[in-house]
Amino acid sequence: MSPPLHPESPVAAKVFPSPNHGERKDGQRPSMLILHYTGMPDEGEALQWLCNPVSQVSAHYFVFTDGRVLQMVPEARRAWHAGVSFWDGETDINSCSIGIEIANPGHPGGLPPFPDAQMDSVAALAKDIVTRWRIPATRVLGHSDVAPGRKVDPGEAFSWKRLHEAGVGHWVPPAAMSDGRFFSRGDQGMPIEALQAMLVMYGYAVKINGVFDEDTEKVVAAFQRHFRPERVDGVADASTIMTLRDLIAKRPQAAT
Repeated sequence: MSPPLHPESPVAAKVFPSPNHGERKDGQRPSMLILHYTGMPDEGEALQWLCNPVSQVSAHYFVFTDGRVLQMVPEARRAWHAGVSFWDGETDINSCSIGIEIANPGHPGGLPPFPDAQMDSVAALAKDIVTRWRIPATRVLGHSDVAPGRKVDPGEAFSWKRLHEAGVGHWVPPAAMSDGRFFSRGDQGMPIEALQAMLVMYGYAVKINGVFDEDTEKVVAAFQRHFRPERVDGVADASTIMTLRDLIAKRPQAAT
């Protein structure tokens, strides 16, 4: 399929095609939106890498720090942005998602803030995509949500609150940090099983085995990175558990 002559989203300025894409498996339509940061110091190099056949990676859209947006892959095509990933039963995230790469050095570059112009463009682009494809709020996610431990982008500096205020994604105010009981690596028992069940209910990939193992720690950290970024340590404290509970309770009915 040839790249579109004009961007499919009015938020994008032009098409800068990447050859790195293929057919969506079983003719799937996009039902998820995945956000990434580039994790590279130079945004021009990051864009070129996503369009290099050697890299075997791509995304549908690229957002510069100044807010300019380019389309790289047709929305109907399967871009190569999520890799090995999982969400709510889906194991081929690339086949059912649209990916947005946001130019930002990320953790390797010290987690610099996302400029206002860039965040405005991300919000406008995401709003357009989820509206046209009717993507549920609970399926607007970070790369770290679908690949806990393996990926950490777009990172805790990304404002999911701001995106939510623009009408995109599911978010609740994080419960206040407080002292009290917490669960961490090595703990076992029914409370751990209940925590794991809640994470699975929301969509994360974790075994419900009643053991706070390394995988559970990675998933808790991924959850914190998105929904309770004040402290990302993989420890299930009261704030983390209460925020997860509130998200499940306030999940839009259309997403079930």
